Amino acid sequence: MKLGAFLMPAHPRYRSLHDGHYHDLDTLRFLDKIGFDEAWIGEHYTMPAEPCPSPDLLIAQAILQTERIKLAPGAFMLPFHHPAELAHRICWLDHISKGRLMVGIGASGTTLDLDMFDIDHKSGVHREMTAESIAIMMRFWNSDGPFEFKGKYWTARRPADQWDKTSGYHLKPYQSPHPPVGVTGLSPSSSTLKIAGRNGWIPISFCFTPQYLHTHWQVVEEGAALNGRVPPARDTWRVSRPILIADTDAQAWRLAVEGEMGRYFREDYLPMIAGNKALGLFKHHPDVPDSEVTVEYCAKHCWLLGSPETVRERIEEMQSLSGGFGVLHVMGFDHLDELKPVRESHRALQELVTTYFA
Repeated sequence: MKLGAFLMPAHPRYRSLHDGHYHDLDTLRFLDKIGFDEAWIGEHYTMPAEPCPSPDLLIAQAILQTERIKLAPGAFMLPFHHPAELAHRICWLDHISKGRLMVGIGASGTTLDLDMFDIDHKSGVHREMTAESIAIMMRFWNSDGPFEFKGKYWTARRPADQWDKTSGYHLKPYQSPHPPVGVTGLSPSSSTLKIAGRNGWIPISFCFTPQYLHTHWQVVEEGAALNGRVPPARDTWRVSRPILIADTDAQAWRLAVEGEMGRYFREDYLPMIAGNKALGLFKHHPDVPDSEVTVEYCAKHCWLLGSPETVRERIEEMQSLSGGFGVLHVMGFDHLDELKPVRESHRALQELVTTYFA
C-alpha cells in the first residue's frame, strides 16, 4: 500500500487567500520530503472554506519545488472548462512535471458553482457536458490529423496544419497516451465510480464509513463488465479518509475534535452536507438520527484517530472490509496553527504504512 494526500484544500475563513495558498504549497513540499507518493488538489468556486478555483496553478508551483511526488487536480470540473483549452493545459503540466501529473475529472462542484456557470444541474446537463468534454480531449490527445467534433454543448476541431506559416497542432501529453485519469465517489454504490471501471481509470473513494466501502469496488467491476474490460487492479484504488495520529488515543481525539479538523466539520462541512440532506454519508447505521451526526460522532465513526497501534488496526479493518486497496489518502486540512502535531502525525502515518503495509 502507498500513501497520498487529498487536499480540498480547506482553510478557516480568517486565513487570507495568500497565506492559505502558500501553506498548501509548503504542505506539498513537506509531503514530498517525507515520502508521500501523491497529492490531489480540489477545485471549487463558491465555497469560502475550500477557496481554490485553480488547482493547476498550485500544481505548477509545486512541480518546481518538489522532486518525486505525483500531483493531480482532484478534480477539474469539466463543464467549467472548454475541452480544447483544458486538453492543452493538461499536456503542458504533464511536460513540465516530466510525467508526474495525474488528472482527476468531475462533473460538478456545488450547485452554486453550476448556477454561476448557468448550467442546469437538475436536468443532468452537467453530466452530458462532461461526457462530451472527455471525448473531445481524448480526440486531441490521440489524433494523428485534422478532425472536427460537433456536440450538443461543445464544438472543437483540429485544423489542418499550416507549416508554411509555421503553425500546426504540436502538443501531445508527455505520458502516453495521456496522464492517468481518476474519478471520485462518495456515496454507497457511487455511480460515478462505474465510469472508472468502464474506462480503466483510477477509482478514488472518499471514505467516511468503511462499512459500505466494498460497494465502491463492486461498482467499478460492474463498469468494467459493461465495456467487456478486465477491472482495474486493486492497487490502483485510492481511499481517502481524515486521519490523525498522536502518542495516545486521547491526544489524537483532542487534537482532532478541538483543532482545525473539528472546526472545519463543525462550522463548514457538516452544515453543507446537512443542507444537501446527505448526512447519511456519515452514518455507520441508517437508523442513526441526523441530530446525532456531530463532530464527536464523526471522530468516533468516520475519522481514523489514535495512537499508531490504533490507527494500524483500523487501516487493517478498512482493508478487510473493502477487500483491499492500493493507496491510502489522508484528507488534508489547514494546519498552519497546528504545524508541529499535524506534521508529526503525517510522519507517523508514513512510517506506519512503510513498516506494516508496504
